[in-house]
Amino acid sequence: MRSLKGSLDSTALSALWAANSIAVIGATERAGAMGRLPIEYLIKYGYKGRIAPVNPKGGSVLGIPAYVGIQQATEEFAAPIELALIMVPAGAVQQAVSECAAAGVRVCIVMSSGFGEVDSEGQQRQDELVAIARESGMRLVGPNCIGSVGGPDATMATFSPAFSSDSTPLPAGPLALVSQSGALGFGALSLGLEREVPIGFAVTTGNEADVSAEEVAAALAHDDRVTGVLMYLESVTDLAALAQASAVVPTVAVKAGRSAAGARAAASHTGALTSGDDVVDAALMRAGVARVATVDHLLDAGALIATGARLDRSSNGSIGVITTSGGSGILAADAIEAEGLLLAALDNSTIADIEQVIPAYGSAANPVDVTAAVMAEPGLFEQCVHKLAADPAVEAVVACFAVLVGDDVLRIARALGEVREATGKPVVAARTGAANLAPEGARLLAEHGVPVYPTPERAVAAIRALRDACRAPAHDSVADPNVGGVVADIPGDSATEEEVKSVLADAGLPVPASRLVTDEDDATNAVDAMGGRAVFKAVVPGLLHKSDAGGVIVDVSPDRAGQAFRQCAALGGQVLVEQFVPGGVEVLVGITPSPMGRVLTVGVGGVLTELVADVAVALLPTTEQEIDALLDKSRVGSLIAGVRGAPPADRRALVATIFRLVNATTGWPSDMEIELNPVTVPTDGCWILDAVAHRRTVETEGQH
Repeated sequence: MRSLKGSLDSTALSALWAANSIAVIGATERAGAMGRLPIEYLIKYGYKGRIAPVNPKGGSVLGIPAYVGIQQATEEFAAPIELALIMVPAGAVQQAVSECAAAGVRVCIVMSSGFGEVDSEGQQRQDELVAIARESGMRLVGPNCIGSVGGPDATMATFSPAFSSDSTPLPAGPLALVSQSGALGFGALSLGLEREVPIGFAVTTGNEADVSAEEVAAALAHDDRVTGVLMYLESVTDLAALAQASAVVPTVAVKAGRSAAGARAAASHTGALTSGDDVVDAALMRAGVARVATVDHLLDAGALIATGARLDRSSNGSIGVITTSGGSGILAADAIEAEGLLLAALDNSTIADIEQVIPAYGSAANPVDVTAAVMAEPGLFEQCVHKLAADPAVEAVVACFAVLVGDDVLRIARALGEVREATGKPVVAARTGAANLAPEGARLLAEHGVPVYPTPERAVAAIRALRDACRAPAHDSVADPNVGGVVADIPGDSATEEEVKSVLADAGLPVPASRLVTDEDDATNAVDAMGGRAVFKAVVPGLLHKSDAGGVIVDVSPDRAGQAFRQCAALGGQVLVEQFVPGGVEVLVGITPSPMGRVLTVGVGGVLTELVADVAVALLPTTEQEIDALLDKSRVGSLIAGVRGAPPADRRALVATIFRLVNATTGWPSDMEIELNPVTVPTDGCWILDAVAHRRTVETEGQH
């Protein structure tokens, strides 16, 4: 077992896939009953440990003597039971958990339903189970859980019907699958086994009253026999555990469910434009976990991870494509761009070498189209793929074929396998054609360490997942007020724009000079004091979008001050006169609460905010380097660089301002939201032109 940092008890959780003894509480001899199935599976697949059926009537189950209670089994075995499966009616579960705790059971799986997934009373009963388990130090998986399988000892601790079929093989291999959904998890496992993806461990977690999927993933990752973790998640609650997993082995997840929390946050642009799913993306990236869209993509990634192929943690995903079909090469190039990878720019010498081999009507530039003619001459394809893979710019190879038949399959398998072994680079094949054209094709390629996918898009997506899974988890940076400015005071719940900006100015953030005015003469004097050009703003509690209501008037001269004052005052509040800042790129910057922590949002600001609806998010804390990279994940990066002849804006000043804001608000309440919109960025400097702050209720992640 690899060393596991933190408080996670990997030794205890390993009972889920490596228990030396298993008790089935609620065991029965009755054919087809749930309490019989785990015992059937343990016997069928050759479980190497000891089985303890528990039934108060005693007797036997499938020829194995039954015990009247867990304590009797413990005494008989002369050691505590390592894993107990509780399969009794909901009303009897608490007593069963109490007896397991008293008997020193390491881990129990509550397979019974009728708890937190039902109603508040069920949740209360579920909480009571956890309290009993924690008092004794026992770990509790579930309730409402289908169980776990796998490991070299054939630990089949489940009642899933997936194993009732004689065609379902024993899970074997170095991959682990963890799923919050039991039925879908074992369904995905069965698909993986059918596709010969080497999944040797599978754990489902049910209601997660105590043990979470993330915690199981971390424990599995630290098992020396596991080389990759695949996950199905419906919520993300423990980023630290995910980071512990991904730091050791490539970890890939399907995260289902689209949170409505962002759409409900109507109090600001930031809350409305930042969806729960954006935050999940940022959270998984922070944890070093690759996110994929479907179960198919999850298994595709697993097939590649299982080959032992890895990418450097700083990899950009620069891919070399070789194909016998121009169409397949085009599809691969499109997929590479869509997945955020790079089509490798080949060295001129590589192109020249390939040109010596392929026909004139082929293409030596990436994608390399060797044409079907090369396949007719033994040795030519081999030369081309070796030359392509040897190019320093190529980090992975995608080989695309439309139809493969006969001896070509073995030739290609050998050639791609040799490239994989010689370079250590990931090599995948896309075979867009019926399997019956070469029935042994997939097996031959897999034997040479080359996974096969039905389309170029699937092949490229697998490499993208591998790239993301090989990236190191981001280490949380600690906000340093000495770098980013002093910590700002906390504005009141009903703070006006002027009050919020005053707080930010005191913390060293760039805020234009301003003052409240009481009449037309005062307004005229204020404009004179601002240098003859000013902005008038209506300060009205609850009026968030002042410009839409006519409450913002820009570039006001002294002779227009009286009219501007009257227009703003007519909205029913105070009038603020502010220094006019001409020109600049307008940017939205926000910090919002989320179930996974505070979230930084950066996007197109000003009047275009809702029209463009283009933002990028990152979890806090963060660094200046991460903020700088975040700008390029929305149109902000391009706008700041200068478009249609406009000069570049001061990117460095914007990054410094955002970083100072992050540091200045570090001590604010976790439910405090702040929005700066717009922050204007001219060619020199950066100014916060508008700011609001308020408290916002944070929904549980995944709540709909």
